[in-house]
Amino acid sequence: MSTNLLKQRLRAGKACVNGWLSLPSTFVAEKMAQSGWNSLTIDLQHGLQDYQSAVAIIQAIQHYPVTPLVRVPYGEPGLIGKVLDAGAWGIICPMINTAADARAFAQACHYPALGARSYGPIRARDYGGEAPYHEIANDEILVLPQIETREAVDNVTDILDTPGVSGFYVGPGDLGLSLGLPPIMNREEPEIFSIYSQLIREAAQRGLIAGIHTSTPAYAARMIELGFLFVTPASDLGLLSSGALDAVRATRRLAGVLTE
Repeated sequence: MSTNLLKQRLRAGKACVNGWLSLPSTFVAEKMAQSGWNSLTIDLQHGLQDYQSAVAIIQAIQHYPVTPLVRVPYGEPGLIGKVLDAGAWGIICPMINTAADARAFAQACHYPALGARSYGPIRARDYGGEAPYHEIANDEILVLPQIETREAVDNVTDILDTPGVSGFYVGPGDLGLSLGLPPIMNREEPEIFSIYSQLIREAAQRGLIAGIHTSTPAYAARMIELGFLFVTPASDLGLLSSGALDAVRATRRLAGVLTE
C-alpha cells in the first residue's frame, strides 16, 4: 500500500470519521477496524497505550481499509519517528501553540529536505509499493497539530503556514480550560463557535484539513456541517462504557428491577 487512503479522501474534500483507541487491546482494535471507520487513532497521550501496544495494534488493523494514526504525548522527535517507522500514516500532536512548535513537529515527521526525520522505517518500508518508502512518505504522512489553547488560536495562521503541516485537530477540552471554561468535548459556547469558524476558514483558505474531537455521533455530524472534514465521534473506551451502562439500565427497566 503506497497511498494514505485517509489523506486521499480528505484531499478530495470528503468528510472522514475517525475512531479513538484508548485501550491496549489488539482484539478491541480489530473489532473497531471492522466497523467502517476511515481511520483509527492510537492514543499515547491520555490513553492506556504504549509503544509496544501501538505497534501490535497497527499490525492487527493493517488488513482492513482503515488508516492507522497515532496521537503522541508531545512533540518528541524520537517517539514520532518510531511510531511512523512502525507504520502509522499520520501523527496528531498535542499543545502546538506557536509556529516554532509546528515547525519542530513537522520536521520530526518528514525526511530531508522537508524535515529531519531519521531513516529507518522498520515496518513502514513495506508501504512503499513500487516506490521506496522514503520517496512517498513526505507526501503521504498526515501532520496534524492540535489547536487547544488561546495561544494556539492566536497563532493559527503561522501554525498553518508552516511547511509540512496538513491541517489541525481541535482539542475542545483543553481549549475550554485555556478560556476559563469547563473541559468538555461537545461545546455550545458562542465564543467557541466563533473560534471554530475562524479555524475552519483559515484551513479552507489554505486547502488544509480541519479536524475536531467530539464524543457523540450527533455532535460530530454537526461539526461536519460546520465545515470540519475530520471528526472523532467515539472511542473504544467510551463505546464500551456507554454500551455496558445502557445494557444494565435497559434490562433493569424492562424487568422492573430497581437499582440497589
